[in-house]
Amino acid sequence: MDQDTFISHLVELRDRLLRSVLAFVIVLLCLFPWAADLYDLLATPMMHALPEGTKMIATGVVTPFLVPVKVAMMVAFVIVLPYLLYQAWAFVAPGLYAHEKRLTIPLVIASTILFLLGIAFCYSFVFGVVFQFVNQIAPKSITVAPDIENYLNFALTLFLAFGVTFEVPIVVIVLVRMGMVSLQQLKDIRPYFVVGAFVVAAVVTPPDVLSQILLAGPMCLLYELGIFFARFVVKRKTETDEYEPLSASEMDSELDKIDAEEKARRG
Repeated sequence: MDQDTFISHLVELRDRLLRSVLAFVIVLLCLFPWAADLYDLLATPMMHALPEGTKMIATGVVTPFLVPVKVAMMVAFVIVLPYLLYQAWAFVAPGLYAHEKRLTIPLVIASTILFLLGIAFCYSFVFGVVFQFVNQIAPKSITVAPDIENYLNFALTLFLAFGVTFEVPIVVIVLVRMGMVSLQQLKDIRPYFVVGAFVVAAVVTPPDVLSQILLAGPMCLLYELGIFFARFVVKRKTETDEYEPLSASEMDSELDKIDAEEKARRG
């Protein structure tokens, strides 16, 4: 790669990063007037679990302003995520082969959808179950009034944990498609994966058994789902490899062999 080509790639990368940042800022500015409402929406599962009339507290001076802004930034990132992925795809696509492009686009779309489904599952189901459980076993002599910043950090941690967990099928399919593992190997390590899932859940979730099960359980199910779909990837790879076209160097080598055989006949 010469210097001009390298500089042109850097310029393109800068332009795409600026577009991505600009899109994020525009969406954030549009959401800013509703930042408080977005936090109220995020806090809905906790508010339903708290006793009637109980509210969260804010211990910091500027916390009531900064925390809703952070929530607005999180929502803005989720909204512009497809555009960010498109910019990344447009930057690397020219350097990919045709079969790599055919594989990358479905994986990017599927991974984005699964990540958002993980967040939705955490918000709509896990939060309600965990908060109800925690508040029910809390001593009657205390008043449960969570701090809004601690609640936000807790929510972001679980969102990230469940979002990444829902990517397990994509990871399994990619590993099989690249030939790094076989289906039989994935089946053989199933018991170890189950143990690892509970260990990971114990690390990233709060110290209660319920939330660990709610994370480790879907992780194991998604692992099985990845094995199921990986069968079709292996089959398709086997079928298409038989008809894969020759590369330019391989084509030149075959032509040289044909020319040599033709000259030998004439000689």
